[in-house]
Amino acid sequence: MGRIICCGLGPGNPDMMSVRADRMVRGAKHVAYFRKKGRPGQARRIVEGMLAADVTEYPMEYPVTTEIAFDSPEYVQLLAGFYDEWAERLARLSRAVDVVVLCEGDPYFYGSFMHLHTRLQGRVETIEVIAGIPGMVGCWNGVGQPIALGDDVTTVLMGTLAEDELERRMRDSDALVIMKTGRNLAKVRRALASAGRLDDAWLVERGTMPGERVMRLAEIDAADCPYFAIVLVHGKGRHLDAAE
Repeated sequence: MGRIICCGLGPGNPDMMSVRADRMVRGAKHVAYFRKKGRPGQARRIVEGMLAADVTEYPMEYPVTTEIAFDSPEYVQLLAGFYDEWAERLARLSRAVDVVVLCEGDPYFYGSFMHLHTRLQGRVETIEVIAGIPGMVGCWNGVGQPIALGDDVTTVLMGTLAEDELERRMRDSDALVIMKTGRNLAKVRRALASAGRLDDAWLVERGTMPGERVMRLAEIDAADCPYFAIVLVHGKGRHLDAAE
């Protein structure tokens, strides 16, 4: 019996992979990874030059990404079928060999593999998950400021939330991490402005990777909506040199 090993690759720079993940990737004979049709895939790009010459690759191509609304019944049905199919294929494959599934960031933190993880329960003898540095960590290190201090409360938000929900949660938290920006960036910007947080917001595009860009969100053209980006608002809590 083989295993399914989901390997967290970290924020994007291969140098930020764990020693264990690096060793697992280099020794893998069967590697699966998610990608958009027509694209090499971000996870695959991270391990470029690391895979063995005789590795067998299994690109798992999403049937849909942004073509239709993510909360539409059609989108849900298409993605469910996609995950069902790949769970079955990986389960069959793992009966004979180890399969390494690549995952950006940390698999347990909004990782796509978790949709397979749920479906593989009881169907695979061994599932291992190798932790990775979450992408947001690489991004806030790129800004060069602590994301939270003292008693700061940090909230992670999805840009897909409704604008009024974003605004409410932005008001109620100290530090903010906003993921899934892309086409939602204009909405995120409006919510931050309404919450009085826009001037403190940073946008980090392609954090830790070639072409990294770190800018104040307020200074970016409103029409500029980079896909692979995170918005950060740093907390202003108690500093180490402040009086207790």
